[in-house]
Amino acid sequence: MGLLLLVRHGQASFGAADYDVLSETGWEQSRVLGRWLREHGVTPDAVIAGGMRRHRETVEAMLTGLSSEVEPTIDPGWDEFDHLAVVAAYPDLPAGELDRRGFQRVFEGATARWTSGAHDDEYAESWGGFVGRVDASLVVAAAAAGKGSTVVVVSSGGPIAAACAGLVDPSADPVGRSRLWAPFNTTYVNTGVTRVVVGGSGARLLTFNEHSHLAGDLLTYR
Repeated sequence: MGLLLLVRHGQASFGAADYDVLSETGWEQSRVLGRWLREHGVTPDAVIAGGMRRHRETVEAMLTGLSSEVEPTIDPGWDEFDHLAVVAAYPDLPAGELDRRGFQRVFEGATARWTSGAHDDEYAESWGGFVGRVDASLVVAAAAAGKGSTVVVVSSGGPIAAACAGLVDPSADPVGRSRLWAPFNTTYVNTGVTRVVVGGSGARLLTFNEHSHLAGDLLTYR
């Protein structure tokens, strides 16, 4: 039986000119994660990362903590959806800058609108298109786990939540899947770990959002 670990990236730089860069906290979270995995006997046979900078930096720091020299494979199918475009398309977007709490309120409203599927022509990537590419990348990652292999995927909260929603209810239609996706997405912590076992019957969700390696200021959600 294979093991697939889905890891959210470390904290990015919210409010900075370039969000797609790990903060100092994000670097430390990722190093701590690597040490925690090593202490718990996790030796990845393969590492897959999305194509975003915060994914690559998380992998770099995680592998340092793991003392591993595994060469990661880049799969853009694990990239986050364009949250800025989704928020910009939201008709109730308030004027001015938003603090973290204000942004979270807008984000939840904007993503609910996007995942409804009722406004697909307003988005470069529809909810259905996003789910489709994540599903395709999950199939590839699960196949790489093979028999007895351990594969670590470093991605973002949105794709991992979409993968989890599909694993929990593979028969759900897009609207039903979006209802599962939202609570997964809003509770995922930075460098949280989700375990998926891969066997003869396919991939099955074992645990969600493990984060016992984090404490104090290292526990962040955005």
